[in-house]
Amino acid sequence: MANRGGFTNKLGFILAAAGSAVGLGNIWKFPFEVGDGGGAAFVVMYLAFCFLLCLPVMVTEIAIGRKTQRNPVGAFKALGYKNWAFIGFLGILCGVLILSFYNVIAGWAFGYFIELLMGNFEIGNNFSEFTSNILKIGLYSILFMGATAFIVSKGISGGIERAAKMLMPALIIMISCLVIYSFTLPHAIEGLKFYLIPDLSKIDGNAVSGALRQAFFSLSLGMGALITYGSYVGKNDNIVSSAVYITLTDVGIAFIAGLMMFPLVAFNNMGDMTNLQSGPGLIFVTLPSVFGNIGPVLGVIIGAFFFLLLSFAALTSTVSLLEVPVAYIVDEFNVRRARAVILVATIIFIIGLPSLLGNGYSDFFSNAFTIPFFSDQPSSSDFLSFMAGTADTLLLFGGFFIVLFAGYIWKKHNLDEEISFGYANYKNSFARILINLGVTVVGPILLFLLFIVVVLNNFFGIDLIQKIF
Repeated sequence: MANRGGFTNKLGFILAAAGSAVGLGNIWKFPFEVGDGGGAAFVVMYLAFCFLLCLPVMVTEIAIGRKTQRNPVGAFKALGYKNWAFIGFLGILCGVLILSFYNVIAGWAFGYFIELLMGNFEIGNNFSEFTSNILKIGLYSILFMGATAFIVSKGISGGIERAAKMLMPALIIMISCLVIYSFTLPHAIEGLKFYLIPDLSKIDGNAVSGALRQAFFSLSLGMGALITYGSYVGKNDNIVSSAVYITLTDVGIAFIAGLMMFPLVAFNNMGDMTNLQSGPGLIFVTLPSVFGNIGPVLGVIIGAFFFLLLSFAALTSTVSLLEVPVAYIVDEFNVRRARAVILVATIIFIIGLPSLLGNGYSDFFSNAFTIPFFSDQPSSSDFLSFMAGTADTLLLFGGFFIVLFAGYIWKKHNLDEEISFGYANYKNSFARILINLGVTVVGPILLFLLFIVVVLNNFFGIDLIQKIF
């Protein structure tokens, strides 16, 4: 096998893996999930799930990758369990599906940067018209996929690590500046109260389910990205501390995104936080008018700055999503990295064409997909939402089998041994208790139950949580 390369140091790995986790899921998806989930109560549950469940899963994925120095499929084969390689295939499939529609949304973000830079504050009122313009969105998506492919083609240290060391600090500086500015706006305090003061009466089954799904999605678990990145990590690195730093970075940026977002929304709503725009519209429909209200000059600066930030966040994730199938092609078929990147990026872009067409341009791809499939009264859906729901389900499915494999097939003592490299006192630490519980009890139970809930809801139209609660 050709030299696969690797991260030059621990910081490079942490920034790259954190970049994989930090993306549209934090800055685009997290705020509207908080809005739908009732505010601060959702945030508390999200934080708990990140550290009690997702952190052990993250450590497990990194450990499998480092132990085998292989891609998600090759990793299970290298451990001697080729019948479990389907987990890796699921992860690669999931990453491909996510990148196919994620690239379209990244094109929206980059397009909004261009539009706001030109002072087009009405773009939010014309969101449907904008997303159905396939020439514009197609061009932006091609540019985004091209930038992603260029970074991945340069390898681990020369491409992914170098880009992460530039993009992540820039991302943190940009979002911090926007947070400081949002605090100065009228009615900002109402937005902060909604975001920071929990109302426990708003906790219900759907909020719990949403918080767990958001935690799992935002940390890039179940899609093979962390197995892949873990395969480039040295034996002397403490992967537990690395996972803690990655989780803190991801959670921190998601939390800061809320500190930025809700004061902006409160400013736009004159302090009324009772009837928030939900879903993607919170970013793409509501915010342009917020920036317009700030003023013609300052609004352009702040608005363009925000969507440039969103584009940077998307790029840190698209890089990791592309690296997963590229690593598989390079490892298993001994294809040169540059050729593998071109092949995979092209295929994924083609797979994403229905998502591009399914936002108003094509009636078939915009309305013809019925979700749930097995309901007496199925609702129509666009192709992008169909892909997102499918990928969401596969993530949980893959995550469930990863912890099941680590806890009961590979066995805890082998996992403990691998984690102990770089962490001499691991076997006598609290971290070992938390991780072992995560892969043998908490993870399998919660992920299996959530998988059942999601499948019943997405494909059978049965809201199990509502029936129970």
